[in-house]
Amino acid sequence: MSTPEYLTGNKEAIRNFLDKFDVFLFDCDGVLWSGDHLFPGVPSTLDLLRKHDKQVVFVTNNSTKSRQDYKKKLEGMGIPATAEEVFGSSYSAAVYISRILPKQHPDLQQKKKVFVVGEAGIETELDAEGVPHIGGTDPKYRREVTPEDYKLLAAGDPSVLDPDVGVVLMGLDFHFNYLKMCYAYHYIRRGALFLATNTDSTLPSAGALFPGAGSISAPLVKMLGDQEPVAFGKPSQAMMDAIEGKFRFDRSRACMVGDRANTDIRFGLEGNLGGTLGVLTGVATKEEFLEGDTRPHFYVDKLSDLLEGIQEQ
Repeated sequence: MSTPEYLTGNKEAIRNFLDKFDVFLFDCDGVLWSGDHLFPGVPSTLDLLRKHDKQVVFVTNNSTKSRQDYKKKLEGMGIPATAEEVFGSSYSAAVYISRILPKQHPDLQQKKKVFVVGEAGIETELDAEGVPHIGGTDPKYRREVTPEDYKLLAAGDPSVLDPDVGVVLMGLDFHFNYLKMCYAYHYIRRGALFLATNTDSTLPSAGALFPGAGSISAPLVKMLGDQEPVAFGKPSQAMMDAIEGKFRFDRSRACMVGDRANTDIRFGLEGNLGGTLGVLTGVATKEEFLEGDTRPHFYVDKLSDLLEGIQEQ
């Protein structure tokens, strides 16, 4: 396994790196920002990449925001973007449920509803694909469990367990509770498919780490005897295939930029992209990039380090 090339401070190496690629796939949290803190120099870096005819795509595992939400956040931070340039795990999951799942599981045609454990971003993307859903942000599920809940759920009472639910989709949920976990478990036990927008264990924000979507689905995995959900965020190659299908790029001329070795970098490596660039502003440490089992082709201290090479091109 080769040692990643360190680009920071080496103008010639940066120029050579940039010349290799026409398309850059950017993770967001940990690369462009942490929570609501924008990393210095990011807008200028992206702007100069565009001016040098580089295509920019924002690829995020964060399921709490829709593509339109991300567009607003990007623009609010001084990064011009269109919703079409954003490819999120919620969108990827919604496309799969609406367009692919009916072909793979025709037996679910009569069970078209999705029970959502997650935020409004998932609901928005499901709505855009015409997929009916329950759960999610509905206040009905944001409360404490009662003795009556136990009785009705145990009996499979249709007044609480909708017989039309054929999928449980889990993402990052800021209002996750015991009741939602009960509902998700019983739907899956009754035959619903177990899906997840992504399985990131942590979420970087405000310079620290917090529970990610994978931490939300972990209790269900344990309850179901280590049954893992089908996931659609990085490093899922179903997501890479969907991105390539949408943007029609040459993989050998594309580079994945991320802060996580086990999701972002693995995503690019398994997708046979021409390159992967690790940044040290998020989850992974320098030691992980240099000595871990999954290593990027290149790495920098921060994204704006690329400015030195871009400005002189």
